Formats: sequence, structure tokens, C-alpha cells
Amino acid sequence: MRSISVVGGRMAPALRAGLAALVALALASCARDDPTVAIPEEQTTTTAPQGTTGVAAANACPVDGCKVSFQNVEDAGDEIKLTFTSNYTPEVSGNHYHVYWDKFEAKQVSNDAETKHGVTQGEWEPTADNPFTTTGAVAAAQRGESTNICVTPGDKDHNVIDPAVVECRDVASLL
Repeated sequence: MRSISVVGGRMAPALRAGLAALVALALASCARDDPTVAIPEEQTTTTAPQGTTGVAAANACPVDGCKVSFQNVEDAGDEIKLTFTSNYTPEVSGNHYHVYWDKFEAKQVSNDAETKHGVTQGEWEPTADNPFTTTGAVAAAQRGESTNICVTPGDKDHNVIDPAVVECRDVASLL
């Protein structure tokens, strides 16, 4: 059982606000069953699509961590079209994909590359697009000698979630 933090004999303001919101939600839910009670517009809620618990939950990493891999890699003229499979719904302002050429390591394609991993920061494209066509830092012209394109999960701060979770694909035949 979780304990409730009390500061100076009083509930912390954030906890008090959270409790008030929870009580309001419960009351609105009960009132919804009574057709004689009018519910103000701001107390109505929307229902997430079946099988999800809303965008925030769908974007959150599961207990076993965020995972992403290539489902398909194909020619897109001068660029490469990448299709991913992941166990979360990508959102650039939340958890998303970091796509990069293998001239960098996963640790480098992260905003905390230097501070957390002690490596020089590399170049990558953050994306939630699926499929995604290479552009910017991962445009075919930016690859140097690299013929392997990689993907790893990134978070809302554009840090790599787990540098050990990465997949690279040889795309030499598409260049």
C-alpha cells in the first residue's frame, strides 16, 4: 500500500489538486448515469479507441522497454523508405524513433551523448512517421561511406532510451 506524503501536517498542493481532480471525475462519472443531472462541457471525457488506454499510455514504453525494428526497407528514388514495427505508438513530443547511419553508435544519437555516455554527439533524424523516407541527417547524401541505416527508440527529450536496443539494416543495394 502506498503512503500519502504530508508536508508540515498538511497535504502537498500537487497531491491535493490530484485528489480534487479524481473526486470531480468520480462525481462526473456517477452523474453521467443520472439523466436529470447536467454535466458541464469541461467535465466530459473522450473515450480512447478500443484496445488502447489513450495516447499517453500508447506512447509509453511497456514494462519490457520500448522496442523498434525495421519491417520493410525499400527504394524511394534518391532516398530510402523505411517502415517500422514497434511496441509503442511513436510521437515526436513523446517516445519516437531515432534514425541514423551506422557511422554513429546509438549512444551518440542522443541529446545526452556527452553528459551521460561520454561520447561525441552524432547526427540523426527524430521521427514518428511510419513509413519514413530518409531526409536531413539521414538523407542518402549524408551517409558518407556507411551502407547501414539504424533505428533506436528516443524519448521526448531526444535522448536514446536504451542504446542496446538498436537495429541496423544493410541498404547498399538501394544506394
